[in-house]
Amino acid sequence: MNIFRVHFTWKEKEYELKALSLDMTHPYFVSIKDLVLPADNGVLINPADDEIRKSFGDVRQLMLPFQSVSLIEEFTEDPDAKRTVQEPPKGGMVVTDRFTKRS
Repeated sequence: MNIFRVHFTWKEKEYELKALSLDMTHPYFVSIKDLVLPADNGVLINPADDEIRKSFGDVRQLMLPFQSVSLIEEFTEDPDAKRTVQEPPKGGMVVTDRFTKRS
């Protein structure tokens, strides 16, 4: 499934949103649907992510004027997703810190 990352300016601030659906058939606007908002992990609060959730959390569809959009990127998978399982290189040794003490 493709994911889009849209960089735009709104109220004199730079924003970056991810979405699953993007429509540019309108002559003046970029339509963004199915927003992928940053996860709220509850422990650490990123002010930028918190502002995005507050501003766009209830939005079903976002229509941005073409002039406000500076960059649209398309990826085959989420580029910001954390990789939890890493494949070891073939013939290499696997070293893990799973059982070490954490302070």
